Amino acid sequence: MSPGKRKPDLPNLMFAEQPDGSFVTSLRGLAVLREPLLNKGTAFSPRERAELGLEGLLPPAVETLDEQVRRTYVQYRRQPTNLHKNVYLEALRDRNEVLYYRLLSDHLREMLPIVYDPTVAEAIRTYSHEYRRPRGVYLSIDDVDGIERAFQSLQLGPDDVDLIVASDAEEILGIGDWGVGGGAGIAAGKLAVYTAAAGIDPARGIPVALDVGTDNEALLNDPAYVGNRHSRVRGQRYDDFIDAYVTTATRMFPGAMLHWEDFGPSNARRILEKYTGHICTFNDDMQGTGAIVLAAMLSAVRVSATPMREQRIVIFGAGTAGIGNADQLREAMVRDGLDHDAATRRIWPIDKQGLLIDDMTDLRDYQQPYARPRDEVAGWPRDEHGISLAEVVKRVKPTMLLGTSTVHGAFTEEIVRSMAAHVERPIIFPISNPTERIEAMPGDLLRWSDGRALIATGIPVEPITRDAVTYVIAQANNALLYPGLGLGVVVSRARRVSPGMLQAAAEAVAGLVDVSAKGASLLPQVDNLREVSATVAVAVANRAAEEHLARTTLRDTVQQVHDAMWQPAYRTVRGNGR
Repeated sequence: MSPGKRKPDLPNLMFAEQPDGSFVTSLRGLAVLREPLLNKGTAFSPRERAELGLEGLLPPAVETLDEQVRRTYVQYRRQPTNLHKNVYLEALRDRNEVLYYRLLSDHLREMLPIVYDPTVAEAIRTYSHEYRRPRGVYLSIDDVDGIERAFQSLQLGPDDVDLIVASDAEEILGIGDWGVGGGAGIAAGKLAVYTAAAGIDPARGIPVALDVGTDNEALLNDPAYVGNRHSRVRGQRYDDFIDAYVTTATRMFPGAMLHWEDFGPSNARRILEKYTGHICTFNDDMQGTGAIVLAAMLSAVRVSATPMREQRIVIFGAGTAGIGNADQLREAMVRDGLDHDAATRRIWPIDKQGLLIDDMTDLRDYQQPYARPRDEVAGWPRDEHGISLAEVVKRVKPTMLLGTSTVHGAFTEEIVRSMAAHVERPIIFPISNPTERIEAMPGDLLRWSDGRALIATGIPVEPITRDAVTYVIAQANNALLYPGLGLGVVVSRARRVSPGMLQAAAEAVAGLVDVSAKGASLLPQVDNLREVSATVAVAVANRAAEEHLARTTLRDTVQQVHDAMWQPAYRTVRGNGR
């Protein structure tokens, strides 16, 4: 059976998919309507209604999925705010997953900011007050022995899961620590994008909230809060909990990729480094962000005609995401001919203490390789925050300026003009989000660089017309990359996610845009995410096979990717005669 398809005759389930794609179920009556993977609402045929005990429980009209989509879209548009739209879509998902994903797929560009960043952050803030229905698995650090029981409650076998997305919610989308609601909301939202963008079967993904407590006093003092009411656990007890989760999940579901999301800087990188060589695992904040920035950079290099090995890169915001970007940009420079040390020296990281210098006592382990030697910067002026971004730009004359700081307005007119004075096509990527945290707006960057800047942002921006040229601003949206990466892993059944697979994903995304016209976007638009994801999946699966990481044979990768993509279409539902 090809990846992405449910195995028939699953034990202990109330319904199972058959080889012909239909469902057989022992459920009857209202129980069928309450199961979102089975429920078709008014689309149940007369025969299905009779066989499943639905007669009299639905209006007499039998509608098509297209008719239902039209109605639900009108209802969606009537919602007064983005948060109400998010709540509406989640309620739809709770009762009818096929209809939810069909609606989302038909209007993906419009709805992606509603089901994920930035609106999901608003939904997370009200999670305990708006709590309606559990989704996925909630694992508590106060009940480590219950991890296996929690997964067993899903009644899934070892071959039934392709993807597990987990979050401990310490660093949620720039809003910080939001406890169990953050973990549950972000994991479920990420899986929704995997399905809508790449056709990952929703029945084969598990969202996991890792509840290790919270340091958010507002949550701890909120009577409605549904998570653990104690401060965030750290240290060895935390590590033991994570290890118990990984050990249990990989033993019970050996074919699944473990996706980490929105972990804090003290944990994200070391967790990935601990497990990445042993299991199939991926951190989107580090690897996904780094790969999509690399994709935009590869496009920018084609425009500027300055090869990767000659880039001088200043990164403002040297946290987990910033250094994750540095890692992938460095590897790209190595592939272009530099040795490892020389590539490292072409990156200048700046954080809250200014330019990182090797004798600073507060550097994190992952920052240390990129810190500049003290003697290199002797005599550089300093302010109360160390060597400033403006001073680094003045001294280094960077070809690329990357913002992952969440400091709104950090890329000032003075800084941009200083950079543009020395570089014909300055590459400027302010990718912090949401809008109130972006380092500079694209319109200003174009004005300050006289239209020469090559721009990618972390937020959606409408095209900008200047001097009769329309500039389509690339959005460095991870959704262009990680769904296809996950699909490629599913199709190849890769043992792990390698740097080569991330490189293949970035190159595939960059290859989908034509940058020959002035003002062209450096990245594809999100309108055709399924097409982008399929292209990425083919490249990733082929690279996995080339690197001997695939656990299945790829005979026709394009067809195998197509076959593995779950489609939001109704299946015939039959009773099992019990």
